[in-house]
Amino acid sequence: MIAGMEIRRLNTADAGAYRSVRLRGLRQHPEAFTSSWEDDDSKPVGDSEARLASPHQRHWGAFVDGQLQGIVGLELLQRPKERHKARVVGMYVVAERAGAGLGAALLEAVLADVRRSGLTDLVLTVSEGNDAALRLYRKAGFVAFGTEPRAIRVGDRHVGKIHMHAQVA
Repeated sequence: MIAGMEIRRLNTADAGAYRSVRLRGLRQHPEAFTSSWEDDDSKPVGDSEARLASPHQRHWGAFVDGQLQGIVGLELLQRPKERHKARVVGMYVVAERAGAGLGAALLEAVLADVRRSGLTDLVLTVSEGNDAALRLYRKAGFVAFGTEPRAIRVGDRHVGKIHMHAQVA
């Protein structure tokens, strides 16, 4: 872990920093996200505020010396038969902090929150070729259960998405 690191839930006061880190991830790694930089860049910071305030989403940030360096989100599923699970989304750590444990710390914060809230299952997708993320998720207990070929298209290239599941309770 990094000295001076803090993991905490994000709130609307963090919207500007959250938007900036998210846009950086979308621009630098378009193959890793279903969202696109072009779409999100055109949205006002108010959209980030609404996302951080939503009762159906939770977001965490990894701060180093007060600066947001990584993010992750949790989407709570709303259909009655799916309310026992949530979807991990938007995991990103800035390149200069990659491999320093921020991603693992963010994921552990999500898992701790999920256990406290009574949810029992988590799902996520990870793009084929993102071996570091795949290792992180496997280490946290996620198991791949299938791959959607050609799940997203980035320019003229298609990227498959590996679907993963973790039972947390």
